[in-house]
Amino acid sequence: MPLSRRRLLGLSLAAPALLSLPDVALAREPEVFQSGTIAINGTDPVAYFSQSRPTKGTAEQSVMWMGATWRFATAANRERFEMSPTRYAPVFGGYCSYAASKGYLAPTIPEAWTVFEGRLYLNANLQARALWVEDIPGNIALGKKNWPGILG
Repeated sequence: MPLSRRRLLGLSLAAPALLSLPDVALAREPEVFQSGTIAINGTDPVAYFSQSRPTKGTAEQSVMWMGATWRFATAANRERFEMSPTRYAPVFGGYCSYAASKGYLAPTIPEAWTVFEGRLYLNANLQARALWVEDIPGNIALGKKNWPGILG
């Protein structure tokens, strides 16, 4: 369809209005770090508390929460999570806690974790975890100032 002068003028006048749309029109990152729909790399969040180590969950023991599928190693862990998900879910949605303290998002690995004052914090890698533990309370405070704004 050929553009008439009138149509071209209308499009040129509409362009500034489209560019001034508020940021909320842009897509946000999910509130939970996930690969596909699987939260925190399929690692059982309850196992960090009960076994003091990352443990892979199974598809048979899973639950949907906050738009993601959470996997668990046992039915008991799944039930504990279902009764109190905010107690076991990692802070900052399972994104890197150190990155959150610096104002950006980063994925995490199961091996870079810390339980501090009864809450689970994950990090992008062991180096980020080492930086995180240098000042956990300070990094938590900074992360809370940035969260959830850094989701986009």
